[in-house]
Amino acid sequence: MHVNVYGAPVGPTAFFVGLLASMGGFLFGWDTGQISALTEMDDFKNRFAGGADERWNTWIHGLIVGLLSAGAILGALIGAPIGDVLGRRMSIVVGCVIFTIGLIIQVASETAWYQVAIGRLITGVSIGSLSAAVPMYQSETVPRQVRGGLVGTYQLFVTLGILLSYVTCYGTHNYTDGNNNPSSAQWRVPIAIGFAWGIVLGGGIMLCPESPRWLARRGRTEEVPRILARMRGVDVDHPEVKNEYMNIVEEVAREEKLGDSSWLDCFKFEERALYRTILGIAIQFGQQFSGINYFFYFGVNVFQSVTDMDSYIVQIILGAVNTGTTFPGLWALDRFGRRTCLLVGAAWMLIWLVIYASVGTAYEQIIVENGVSRTVVSSKGGGILMICAACFFITGFATTWGPGVWSALAEFANPKLRGKQYGMATMGNWIANFCIGFFTPKIDESIHFAYGFVFAGCSLLNFLIVYFFLYESANLTLENVNTMYLDPDARAWNSHKWTPPGATSRFDVFPTLAEECLEQGYIPPEIAEKKDEENGRVINVQNAELN
Repeated sequence: MHVNVYGAPVGPTAFFVGLLASMGGFLFGWDTGQISALTEMDDFKNRFAGGADERWNTWIHGLIVGLLSAGAILGALIGAPIGDVLGRRMSIVVGCVIFTIGLIIQVASETAWYQVAIGRLITGVSIGSLSAAVPMYQSETVPRQVRGGLVGTYQLFVTLGILLSYVTCYGTHNYTDGNNNPSSAQWRVPIAIGFAWGIVLGGGIMLCPESPRWLARRGRTEEVPRILARMRGVDVDHPEVKNEYMNIVEEVAREEKLGDSSWLDCFKFEERALYRTILGIAIQFGQQFSGINYFFYFGVNVFQSVTDMDSYIVQIILGAVNTGTTFPGLWALDRFGRRTCLLVGAAWMLIWLVIYASVGTAYEQIIVENGVSRTVVSSKGGGILMICAACFFITGFATTWGPGVWSALAEFANPKLRGKQYGMATMGNWIANFCIGFFTPKIDESIHFAYGFVFAGCSLLNFLIVYFFLYESANLTLENVNTMYLDPDARAWNSHKWTPPGATSRFDVFPTLAEECLEQGYIPPEIAEKKDEENGRVINVQNAELN
């Protein structure tokens, strides 16, 4: 059973694997979305800020928000290597166990703000680990024709987690005890619900097949055709299965000739390793410094300054916009390619950030209430325009840089260094995330809405990085993406025209790489049997049988 996508079969198992694994993004979104609301709940502030009417110490607030990202920096580095040793699936299970430990520490907190912070630090290790392991597992397992969209569902589930956490916090933020005092259930319930998401991901992933590329690198090549066929819903003798199997075995054989890899290899010039390491870190930094988490981490605080609307309702609106507009982004990634989406998205976000910051600085007013100063927008119309600008900005992010970065990142790495390069790139995401979470309260206190101009400048830089350095990887196998980056004639700005050696387009079912394999000595035994003894050429490849 399968459906045809760009003329190639894709089975239901591929969609199941892609969607279930994306629950790792849901955990990220759930924790990201709730913290902005938790820090404004009366009982949470009574226990950890000194009182419901007290203003947070900016450093304590920054630590509670930002330590999740600090933990994720470590998690991103260990997630991919764990996957190299234990397998992609088991690395996801390990991440779920760590996530549960962090939640227990947070839920058990009483009055010590640093206990909440430590719990978020441990939870962050889990989320960072999953953010490296999940997209890598997806990209190595699902067919190339749907790889962009399915890897992008990681970001879709991030947005779903954010939205549902907003709705949950809205439902619990007024909980009271028997004496009509604020109840700890206001914040304990949203945190505790996270246990369910970890169980769904950790248990469900064991029903999925292991990454065929990881199995091949472990010498378990006999399992690879069966998994590839399962992903496509066809028999193992289908041309697409044979083609991908041959690509994988060829690449693994080439890697074995090169020997073992180390972290230091990521910073060498050979096979453009350094280029791709820096590129991965750069686009992950760019995703965070687009400004998206400025709105999601501190959305309640920002929109209390902008409008009289219930800030929780405003966040739900923004979360719904974020989720709803991610869906067309998944389609666009495979339809228009990674580069086009990222370039258009960077330009679009720049425009709306400039509008947001310009209106905010034009109408900002500092008022003092109970001895505490805060910044507000003096014009109601200006406040509404700022919310609209934020919605259009989020739309641009959700359809492009949200899913697009994860899809591009899952494809560009050197196959031998994929785990390490992916880990370092994801670490870059979390370093940037930590900086946003930790320093934003202090920066916002100093420059207020002009902060938007900083993010606008980052969007311009993002545009330039993508245009000059990121290659178009849509509709290529991971092995062919590597070949493209090594092609001395390929350039980022015309890479959409690049095709695999021997192919006339990226949609060719069976590129003619058999002769190249034979010349290099990489031909698998199943295909080598078809060699013409007289002239040494490989013949009848499409009829080669796989065990």
